[in-house]
Amino acid sequence: MGFVQNDRMGALIARTLAPTLLAAAGDFPVVFLTGPRQSGKTTLAKATFPDYRYVSLEDLQNREEAQEDPRGFLARLRDVPGTILDEVQRAPDLFSYLQGAADEGTHGPFILTGSQQFLLSQHIGQTLAGRVAVLELLPLSMAELLRRESVTPDAWEAGLRTCPVMQLPSAPRLVLDDVLFAGFYPRIHDRGLRPAQWLDGYVRTYVERDARLVGSIGDLAAFTRFVALCAGRSGQLLNLSALGADAGVSHATARSWLSVLEASYLVARVLPHHANFKKRIVKTPKLVFLDSGLLCRLLGLRRASDLAVHPLRGAVFESFVLAELMKVFLHHGERPPVFFWRDSHGREVDAVLDFGISMVAVEAKSGATLPTDAFRTLDAYCALSGGPGVLVYGGDESYERRGHVVRAWWALT
Repeated sequence: MGFVQNDRMGALIARTLAPTLLAAAGDFPVVFLTGPRQSGKTTLAKATFPDYRYVSLEDLQNREEAQEDPRGFLARLRDVPGTILDEVQRAPDLFSYLQGAADEGTHGPFILTGSQQFLLSQHIGQTLAGRVAVLELLPLSMAELLRRESVTPDAWEAGLRTCPVMQLPSAPRLVLDDVLFAGFYPRIHDRGLRPAQWLDGYVRTYVERDARLVGSIGDLAAFTRFVALCAGRSGQLLNLSALGADAGVSHATARSWLSVLEASYLVARVLPHHANFKKRIVKTPKLVFLDSGLLCRLLGLRRASDLAVHPLRGAVFESFVLAELMKVFLHHGERPPVFFWRDSHGREVDAVLDFGISMVAVEAKSGATLPTDAFRTLDAYCALSGGPGVLVYGGDESYERRGHVVRAWWALT
């Protein structure tokens, strides 16, 4: 499938995005690989392009050279197969000069990595339009964690009816709450780290350093409180006024801070699907955290067993399902067509995948046993849309029931 992230057993975890990244470097003079900090961007870039020159702009000397003499800096990168420029958000003025280097044709491809979507997309849009491929790498998917081939966007377009069910790993048997609590950042799995401690450090680094790079965060204590309040609303309709009031900040500040969280890939807004089927629909987006482990830690969970009795376990599971769906598309180089649907009667479909000519409805149920009414909303929505339905649940078996595909949580991607 592609290239690698080492796990603690020394085996190689293939990243689904690797073939797309390799192909993009053959088609574009510049490839921008972005995603949250610690999602494995540098590892993937180095493994995919082992012959390229690697330059980290976290290094003070490299950064000063790039900022003070950008033309000379780029001139020293000629006559190499290609260059990996890591953490390019540290030298944003370099983008203007990259345009000239890309147009000259005297350099090999540039692979740019960075974790600040908002800052970087601004500079790319201004200086590299038409010259750059943008790819997004989220933390590991379940398929990558299990070291098996990923489910493709085509399989999801068919409602998973063309995708065979894989067998669970023989040993050790995966426990859903353990996986949700650990989350999917590669380093936790690379080194067998304790998730709570590593994620605490991740949050501190993010708040104290990364968030300040993206936006003006004056009150760190208030911003930290805001992040925790967002965690308590994952999977819910977004009400910025209420969120700001609870955090003690204005509506405008809440909107600005939420944009910071989105730019750093901590959260995403899932938009309501626009097809109304002649019924009134909710038009407010839904807030989703993109890593279940980070979400658990922000909710204050200290161990995986706490999740079993936590009132937001269902919301954590739903966020996991939505994030996994996004990985299916992003890790194949596609924009995720992920929406949700809720009507004025409170009926909600957790995810709607809109493929333009067809739609697939996806429901998330965290329990290992499905209640008798588990398919009620899927039945109603699929009757309106005419498309297939998939129910992802916390059990280990995959099968079909009532015309819908029932998918085990571990086989989602």
